[in-house]
Amino acid sequence: MVDTTQGEPRGKAAAERVQRPQARTLERREAVLKAAMKVFGAHGYHKGALVEVAEEAGMTHAGVLHHFGSKEGLLIAMLKYRDGEEAAGVPARAQTEGPAFLQHLVDTVDENTRRRGVVQAYTVLSGESVADGHPAHDYFHERTHILREKIAGVFGEVTGSTDEQALADAASTLIAVMDGLQLQWLLEPEAVEMPRLVGTVIDELIARLSRAE
Repeated sequence: MVDTTQGEPRGKAAAERVQRPQARTLERREAVLKAAMKVFGAHGYHKGALVEVAEEAGMTHAGVLHHFGSKEGLLIAMLKYRDGEEAAGVPARAQTEGPAFLQHLVDTVDENTRRRGVVQAYTVLSGESVADGHPAHDYFHERTHILREKIAGVFGEVTGSTDEQALADAASTLIAVMDGLQLQWLLEPEAVEMPRLVGTVIDELIARLSRAE
């Protein structure tokens, strides 16, 4: 028998053999998550079919269920993936904290102008999720709550304001602006310069909070 691992530590070769299938599995899962964003973004959750997601990802319907368990499980994993969280084993992206988070929001909005499918999926699903019983209702509720608290905290760091109501109002305003601009941009992209407008609103909110101190 030919020793194909000659010249390499046996432990290293064994580890690589174990890791390769896992890497392929994560690649397949990420492909499904991207396909789900496209399908659910175009048709919504209820009309978006798992069969179509599977075809988009180059897999079988059974293969999608093998990785995510159910359509609802895929939806939640897709939303976490979209937000940069760990999803179905696909690693999380680095999170930005502190005052730099405000610039991160502007940078994300700028990135979204090149990811129409992601923006469309978020807008469609967040709108659907307000209905009682929607599988993403709790996710969007919690996400909005956490995002509001994080933005309010950063505004407090930047301005020195300790007015919790004013900080929460400013955070709610910023979230509303970002979500509303996304809808306008999807309908008329040439008329809406999202990054500039979000940056302007952030500057104005900071100035107002600073004046109140």
